[in-house]
Amino acid sequence: MARRKYVVGNWKMNGLKAALDEARAIFAGAADHAAVDVALCPPFTLISAMADAAPGAAVGGQDCHAAAAGAYTGSVAAPMLADAGARLVIVGHSERREGFGESDADVKAKAEAALAAGLSVILCVGEPRNVRESGGAIAYVLAQVAGSLPAAFDPARLAIAYEPIWAIGTGLVPTVADVAAMHGAIRARLGELSGPAAAEAMRLLYGGSVNGDNAAELLDAGDVDGALVGGASLTAAKFLPIVAAAAQLG
Repeated sequence: MARRKYVVGNWKMNGLKAALDEARAIFAGAADHAAVDVALCPPFTLISAMADAAPGAAVGGQDCHAAAAGAYTGSVAAPMLADAGARLVIVGHSERREGFGESDADVKAKAEAALAAGLSVILCVGEPRNVRESGGAIAYVLAQVAGSLPAAFDPARLAIAYEPIWAIGTGLVPTVADVAAMHGAIRARLGELSGPAAAEAMRLLYGGSVNGDNAAELLDAGDVDGALVGGASLTAAKFLPIVAAAAQLG
């Protein structure tokens, strides 16, 4: 069975209640492209309001704690996200790995906690620029995949997003050939770790300066099943062209 295209917006630390109008416009416009699964991951403070504003839409969190509850001031547990109306969560984003020192083991624990809470998971991996320039990008990312992958999972509820750190928010983008090579290597490694059926079923996303101008060629690269989009996901005018590009390839 062909994998459905999947386009996810990561709003990062952006968005107040006034931004819900953009979310409504995004989900309304996405409804015109039924072959594409679309989700938005706003700040924690907007999850419940966005889920209420767009009933039935896929709203997610940007991170969760590995524990279901406890004395972890300022953290949010996966069951709390689900209770607020989230259906998915991003774990292991490079801004968490780099800025907060999250290890592969931390990311694995978060992914397992999210799956246990009934959420779907987008697990992020990606290399820094010095690793890319040294020729070690594929080995680096495959080590992250192996170290971060949950022990057990339904491939329908887990996606892996490849986001080269040096491309996030910089306007720099790998070549289509490099994106295809990385995604192919990730899928092959998944086959070794989890079996060919799971590897074939799991969706692999590309993230890093995706926009309406480059989405079509990136989404058409081998083994790319969608996109994890940052800044271009904040408005319908910028995000919906990416969804439309995915629909053309779906």
